[in-house]
Amino acid sequence: MTRGLPGVVLLLLLSRPGFAQMERTTPAYYVVLNALTRTCTVVDKMPRTDTPNITVASDTVYKTREEAEVAAKTLTPCIQ
Repeated sequence: MTRGLPGVVLLLLLSRPGFAQMERTTPAYYVVLNALTRTCTVVDKMPRTDTPNITVASDTVYKTREEAEVAAKTLTPCIQ
C-alpha cells in the first residue's frame, strides 16, 4: 500500500518553488538592445521575454558591470 508513497513525496518536494528556480548568489549583468533606438544598455536583471522592442544583445552573462560595458561597445548589434 505504501508502494506509491515515495513517488508522491518526491513529486511534492520537486514541485516546490525553491526547486523551480535557484537563487543567484553572484552578480550577473546583461547587455540588452532597444530595437527602437538601436542603443545597448547594461542591466543587472535578465529582461522579460514579453517586453516589446527589448532583446538580449548577447547570450553572455557578465560577472561585472565593467565587463558588460566593454562588451556593449564591441557587440555587432550595438554598433550598427
